[in-house]
Amino acid sequence: MLVPSASLVAVVGAALAVTGCGNGADGRRAGILPGADRPDEAPVLANDDLPFRYPPTLYARKVQANVTLRLFIDRDGRVIPDSTRVEESSGYESMDSAAVRGSQELRFAPARRNGEPMAVPVLFPVYFRHPEANPLPGDTVPGKRP
Repeated sequence: MLVPSASLVAVVGAALAVTGCGNGADGRRAGILPGADRPDEAPVLANDDLPFRYPPTLYARKVQANVTLRLFIDRDGRVIPDSTRVEESSGYESMDSAAVRGSQELRFAPARRNGEPMAVPVLFPVYFRHPEANPLPGDTVPGKRP
């Protein structure tokens, strides 16, 4: 089965859970975790295409869900692979795993404090949306509308 590219079916959060750093309005900033050293500038997603792949069996069933990942972004803007954890599960192991796998290909302009790059932990939501499915209740993620 051919599954459309991730850019059509997995969307990175519009506000990305920004918690007091940056304005988050461009939808490409990661949310700095409370208690972490605060940067002056939050990390900004640098990928042109999202690296998340919808699990084929869930895509075929038009299953939609959200996964929130806890990532550690180093001072070079790379995700530290061993640091990635599922903070909030989608309820589907294969979707959670797809989000974790895709996160390893994410690249960021690093967070900065006083102009210097710094490492930060962030919460990073990944929204899996099927282009032919109805929106989830209360969904603000772009997609098909009834």
